[in-house]
Amino acid sequence: MLPVAMLVIAVVGAPVMILAPQGLPRLRSLERELTQVEDENAELTREIEALRGKVSRLRDDPTAVERIARDNLGLVRQTEVVFQFPNAR
Repeated sequence: MLPVAMLVIAVVGAPVMILAPQGLPRLRSLERELTQVEDENAELTREIEALRGKVSRLRDDPTAVERIARDNLGLVRQTEVVFQFPNAR
């Protein structure tokens, strides 16, 4: 009698546990969330590598530093002459 009762409980209990809100639906939700987090991590890793490359260029390449000084800060060399023209209307 005990083995039959255990079999009935297993046959009824397993689907109930799988289909319960904390069962299979929760598993699917967590798998989707994991995929999203992994994609976000991959994107952030690519961004970090790009920033590391930029830092490396700024440390080792004087022309990169000069380009930023010219473009962002508007600096010029002492030997250069700057001409300013009024806006044409």
